[in-house]
Amino acid sequence: MEATVFNPLQIHLLQMFALDKSQNGLKELKDVLYRHYSAKMENRLDELWQSGKLNQERLDEINEMDLHKLK
Repeated sequence: MEATVFNPLQIHLLQMFALDKSQNGLKELKDVLYRHYSAKMENRLDELWQSGKLNQERLDEINEMDLHKLK
């Protein structure tokens, strides 16, 4: 069995989150992460739209695709 080696970021997060073991703490963390990554995604989509790499035609194409088949 192979041992898992944590990097410094993982160790820091484990130490930080060891303080709050409640379900409410988990929900708060999930909410924070969701908002953070949603904002990053919105910003990136705005950049793609402004650059012309993403437009309504491309969105329509993506909507018709079976995204589960993409790998």
